[in-house]
Amino acid sequence: MTSPSLLIRRVLRTDLTSSLVVFLVALPLCVGVAVASGVPAELGLITGIVGGIVTGLLPGSSLQVSGPAAGLTVLVFTAVADYGLPALGVIVLTTGLLQLGLGALRLGRLFRAISLSVVHGMLAGIGLVLIAGQLYTLADRKAPGSGMANVAGLPRLAADALASGPSLTAAGIGVGTVLVMVAWKRLPAHAQLLPGPLVAVAAATLTTVMLGLPVDRVEVSGLLQAVQPPQFSDAGQLATVGFAITIVAFTLIASAESLFSAAAVDRLHDGPKTDYDKELMAQGAGNTVCGLLGALPMTAVIVRSAANVQAGARTKASRVLHGVWLLLFAALLPGALGLIPTAALAGVLIHAGCKLLPVKELVPMWRDHRGEAVVLVVTAAAILVTNMFEGVVIGLLLAVAKTAWDTSHVHIEIHDQNESPIRVQLTGNATFLRLPRILDALEQLPAHRPVRLDLGGLRHLDHACMSALQNWSDQHNDLRTVGLDRLSSRA
Repeated sequence: MTSPSLLIRRVLRTDLTSSLVVFLVALPLCVGVAVASGVPAELGLITGIVGGIVTGLLPGSSLQVSGPAAGLTVLVFTAVADYGLPALGVIVLTTGLLQLGLGALRLGRLFRAISLSVVHGMLAGIGLVLIAGQLYTLADRKAPGSGMANVAGLPRLAADALASGPSLTAAGIGVGTVLVMVAWKRLPAHAQLLPGPLVAVAAATLTTVMLGLPVDRVEVSGLLQAVQPPQFSDAGQLATVGFAITIVAFTLIASAESLFSAAAVDRLHDGPKTDYDKELMAQGAGNTVCGLLGALPMTAVIVRSAANVQAGARTKASRVLHGVWLLLFAALLPGALGLIPTAALAGVLIHAGCKLLPVKELVPMWRDHRGEAVVLVVTAAAILVTNMFEGVVIGLLLAVAKTAWDTSHVHIEIHDQNESPIRVQLTGNATFLRLPRILDALEQLPAHRPVRLDLGGLRHLDHACMSALQNWSDQHNDLRTVGLDRLSSRA
C-alpha cells in the first residue's frame, strides 16, 4: 500500500513537471499577446504571473490556467488606441470588480446560457481580426487600423513587402515560425518534449541573432518600469458611454471565455469539477490585481489549461508554480525579451488565430444545423466589419431570433366536410413570426363557406396572432355565430 508521504511526493513531482510545461507554453504567448495588443511586453508577463500566483491559489477550477489571452487582443488594442495606455488599468480594475460582484451574486452559471454558435462565431471573428492585423507585423509593417481596414490593405501590404528587403526578411522569419509549429505537432508525442511555440520562437531568435538580420525586435523597458497603476484622473472616463461599453465588453467576454474554458477543461480530467461562481470570483480577483498594476486583462486560456492537464497535473500547485517561473524569468532574464523578433511572435499569434477558426466544424454544422452555422458566420463577419462588442450583440440577437423562429412552429390542418363549416385546426405555437403563413392558408379558403378556427391544440398564442385571427374570423364569417372555437380560453 502506498504511503501518504510517497503519494504526496508523486503528486508534487507531476505538478512540478506540469508547471514547467505550462511555463514554456505560456512564455511566448504572454509576450506575443502583449506586443499584439500594443502594450509593453512585460505587461503580458505580469498578467501571466498574476494569473498563476493569485488566481491559481483561489478556489474555482483546480487545473485551469489563466493569463493574457489572444481572444482579448483586439479589444485591448482598440481600448488602448481610443483611451491610451494609462486608462487600461482603470478598465481592467473595473472589470475585475464587476466579476467579483457577479460571482458573489452567484451569476457565474448564467454565462453558460450563451449560444455556442455565438461563442464559436466570436472566437472565429477574433481569429480573423487577429490574423489580418498580425500579417502586417509579420512583415514589420504597421497595420492601418482594425477589422476591414486591415483586410482591405492586404494587397498593398503584399506589394510593399515584395519590394522591400527587410520586410521580406521579417516575413521569412514569421512564416518559418509558423512552419516550425505546424511541423512540430506532426512529430511523435515522445519527441515533443518542448512546446512548439517555444521551439519556433527560440529558433527564430537564434537565427536572427546569429545572422544579424535587420528585423524589428521586442522593445524592453523592465518589469518595474512597465507597471502603470491607474490614475484617478482616468477614473473620470467611467462616466462616458463609450468607456462604460468597453468595460462591459471586457467583463462579458473575459467571463464567458473563462467559464467556457472551464467547462472544456472539466471534460479533460476526472478530478474535482469547477465551481463557476468561485471561478468567476477568482478571475475577478486576478483582474483586479492586474488593473492595479496596469497590466493586460486575464482570462482562463484553454491552450495552457489543456497542456497542464495533458502533462499530468494533479492539483493547483502546477498553475501556481508556472506563475513563479514566469516571475523568475521576468526578474532574472529581462534582456532575453529584447532578442525576440516581433515577426516570430506574429507567427505564433497567426497560428493561434487560425486555430480559432472552426473550419472543420463548419461544413458538418451547415449540413445538420444550418441555422446555427448562419449565426456563427454572421457573428464572425459582424466582428470583422464592426467591432468585438457590436459583433457579439448582433450574434446574440440573431441567436435569439433563430430560437424564437424555431420554437414558433405551427401546424395547420384543414378539415372540409361538404356543407359543414370548414374546420381549421392549429397546433403548436402561434406567434407573430408564423402569422404570415397562417393568414396565407386562411385566405386560400372559399370566401362563401363559414370557417371554424380550432385553437385547442395550441401551446402558445401571442397577442398579435390572436388579434389577427379574431379580425379574420369576424370578416370572413360576416359576424355570424360560427367563429373562433375556444378563443376566449386562450386569450
